[in-house]
Amino acid sequence: MREIVLDTETTGLDPLTGDRVVEIGCVELLNRIPTGATFHVYLNPERDMPEEAFRVHGLSSDFLSDKPRFAEIAKDFLEFVADGALVIHNAAFDMAFLDAELKRLGQPPIGRERVVDTLLLARRKNPGGANSLDALCQRYGIDNSRRTKHGALLDSEILAEVYLELLGGRQASLGLSHLAGRALARGAGVGKRPTPLEPRLTEADVAAHLAFVATLGGEPIWREYTAAAEAAA
Repeated sequence: MREIVLDTETTGLDPLTGDRVVEIGCVELLNRIPTGATFHVYLNPERDMPEEAFRVHGLSSDFLSDKPRFAEIAKDFLEFVADGALVIHNAAFDMAFLDAELKRLGQPPIGRERVVDTLLLARRKNPGGANSLDALCQRYGIDNSRRTKHGALLDSEILAEVYLELLGGRQASLGLSHLAGRALARGAGVGKRPTPLEPRLTEADVAAHLAFVATLGGEPIWREYTAAAEAAA
């Protein structure tokens, strides 16, 4: 199962009044384990940066002036997201902005059936409690000391940890390297069953396979797996 933990930073609160996306950060999870694959970009919003927004994320108009426009990165963004589920904190906010950007390009909106809102998960799990990202980090003992300002990629990395806690507990693999995380996500290192499953092959199936292997020249690799069966036969 592929999921994309996603966060954005913007010029304000309402895309309908001209506010734009200025940063997108994404973290890939595979089977609920971070793979190390990320997507991160700063964007030129083609407008000024209000002081209120600058105080939140620290992204100035000067800093963003030479960054790509959303139209220039839309294809790469959509290819990274692909058909993965989107994990977002307060998803209605980010999705409204992303859909507004896509609409400007004549692209269809992202289906809401693909979205997991961690704010709603947190409210169900912690009714009546504070459920901001910082509050959840404090509740679950997640280090967010680097979060002096909002940043889309950092917030996505933190949210990935929060999300796993909301689902029932942090995975030990979060502390592993990206390479190890990717291997675990794809099922590497799975232990043997304590009691092997009963074979489904009949004696006739085994005999037919041994007869086929006997027709192969040289030392086919199948010999390594059929030696016991040949001895029994």
